[in-house]
Amino acid sequence: MASPAHYLAVDIGGTKIAAAMVSGSGQVENHREVPTPAAAPGQADLPARALTELVAEVVGERRLAGVGIASAGPIDNRAGTISPVNIPAWRDFPVVDAVSDAVGGPPPVLVHDSTAAALGEHWQGAGKGSSALLGIVVSTGIGGGIILDGHPIGGSAGNAGFIGHITADPLGEKCACGRTGCVETHASGPAMLRWARANGWTGGNTPELAADAALGQPIAVAAFRRAAELLAIGIATAATLLDLDRIVIGGGVSAAGEVLLRPLRDAVAKSDAPAARKLLILQASLGRHSGLIGAARYAQTR
Repeated sequence: MASPAHYLAVDIGGTKIAAAMVSGSGQVENHREVPTPAAAPGQADLPARALTELVAEVVGERRLAGVGIASAGPIDNRAGTISPVNIPAWRDFPVVDAVSDAVGGPPPVLVHDSTAAALGEHWQGAGKGSSALLGIVVSTGIGGGIILDGHPIGGSAGNAGFIGHITADPLGEKCACGRTGCVETHASGPAMLRWARANGWTGGNTPELAADAALGQPIAVAAFRRAAELLAIGIATAATLLDLDRIVIGGGVSAAGEVLLRPLRDAVAKSDAPAARKLLILQASLGRHSGLIGAARYAQTR
């Protein structure tokens, strides 16, 4: 039987549901994940069944010191519900109750997945030692999590840190959120691909775009530079508001490494916001485990 100082960590996204046991020192054990079942509104039982079966398998007969659930948002951590934009079946889904019913143990706590990723990096990854950290997830969308003096800042319902919906270009494209010119609309992975293809690039996906940029292909280089310059606007705004000292970039697009980080650092260094120019900007180091580690840490510190 596992030590009681082990935590069940769950990470829910539009493409996968992951779960693991995480030790009190941050070691990930018995990691499992399944694709998030496609389900229309009114079919909440499909992803719910996948979730509960997964967590029951991961826990088995183990004793739990705590349970942390990270989820794509919006979330309501006071009500224990989630309404992920990319899981239409789950609107106001009572995820805390569902996980609790499946595994028992201490009452689960709920945190936004971007906040969990930032907290994981702050505890065990590239954010160690930061007193004012913004973790940014650059993927299909752009999310963010704020850690100040070691404490995650969730806001009234747990959704603070959404840097992807800061306006970067008031004359830009309409965002799915209803606003115009959001950082996410111009600097996410799909946004980079749209721009590159509109300007003559003929590759297939973001890793190919990054590979071409690393080789100096002009359109690919320009796509990453443009995204970095618009993301830098959001970073400068956040740095001015929060007096940040570090930015940690994670998510699928962060796999591009210096192809993204070099132009991003250059753009931030040229910012007219003094608070932004002092920032240390690093690539996340925990990979796909950052959200799980952060969810466990959130449970550990509640």
